[in-house]
Amino acid sequence: MNMLKLSWKYLISKPLNTGLNILLLALGLAIIAVLLLVQDQFESQMDKDAKGIDLVVGAKGSPLQLILSSVYHIDFPTGNIDMKEAKAVSRNRLIKNAIPLSLGDNYEGYRIVGTNYDYLELYEVEFEKGKAWQKPFEVVLGQDVAKALQLGVGDKFMGSHGIGSSSHEHDHHAYVVTGILAKSGRVVDKLVLTSIESVWFTHYEEDEHDHSAMDRPVATKGFPNTEGDREITTLLIQYRSPMAAVQLPRFINSRSSLQAASPTFEISRLFELLGVGIKMIKGLAFVIVSIAGLSIFIALYNSLKERKYDLAVMRTIGASKKQLFFHIVLEGIILTGLGALVGILMGHLFLSILVIGQEQGALSSITPWVFLKEEVWIVLFAVVVGVVASIIPASGAYRTDIAKQLTK
Repeated sequence: MNMLKLSWKYLISKPLNTGLNILLLALGLAIIAVLLLVQDQFESQMDKDAKGIDLVVGAKGSPLQLILSSVYHIDFPTGNIDMKEAKAVSRNRLIKNAIPLSLGDNYEGYRIVGTNYDYLELYEVEFEKGKAWQKPFEVVLGQDVAKALQLGVGDKFMGSHGIGSSSHEHDHHAYVVTGILAKSGRVVDKLVLTSIESVWFTHYEEDEHDHSAMDRPVATKGFPNTEGDREITTLLIQYRSPMAAVQLPRFINSRSSLQAASPTFEISRLFELLGVGIKMIKGLAFVIVSIAGLSIFIALYNSLKERKYDLAVMRTIGASKKQLFFHIVLEGIILTGLGALVGILMGHLFLSILVIGQEQGALSSITPWVFLKEEVWIVLFAVVVGVVASIIPASGAYRTDIAKQLTK
């Protein structure tokens, strides 16, 4: 006697009831799947983007905002800092390397970052086409930028002030694309990289600044040479020794007008804050799954009353008590197994809809159709729910009185 086929036939004989139970369970498991995917990829991406950066130094303000704007490029900068003071900090014996950044402009919503070649080395980039910038207004595009805006080596474009795509254009000098980076899976894929001098000249051109230096090669290491008072946005610091983690942030925060923030500490704090919301949503998902399990129990228990005669007939044609028990449990497993599969697919589908059009920001780095090993546990969890929900109805089937039911 094929119990799997028989259990399936009983379930599809009541499609509305079966479909409702599967959908209810799938909704709860879809929420859990989405949370797993977002949490895993979000944390992994954050760690990759901050790798090699021990400290960020910038203007006073929110430490978390400083990290998000300078490392992940998903927030507004806290302001600019005097380059002379930044240089003085970078000469500290505890600092191995200091990478200056100048932010504040964009092209079609993609941020233009003024920096030097150390930034390219930090992210271990490779060039798909072209080469790095050598003169002012030469830029290198991240892979996502080049693909989204259909730009290639030799193309020109005008940058815009601010970090929003609706800001006004700097129409005095066009940027020229000299290189396109290979896909790295890190934040540089979504950036337009150029020299710090390019950012300076863009803004000083509007003040009729002398641009005789624009044909000279730009600084590829350290800080640009300049006679006047200049500003940058932030410094990305790499420590020379572990002792720096204890002494340097306190020294900068207390003895200068600058602010030092640790990416590791601030992102851990962010995950703590997000963790409360994630736990609440997970709790809601488990409540939905519990309701689904109760619904499956009620459905199987009620169907048992209607099928007592069928079960008695099955006993008379050779089915054992254990087979009847297994028959009911199998129905619960099929229901929850299907619910788990549908729920996982729903979670991935919902996430793919969520990231459509998200070319920038935190969600843009999420890949919806990546399956995690933790999702196997979702299926196993659902099967356990099915077994638990069907134990009592299955016990009733096991105790079926053949003579009594056939007499009726």
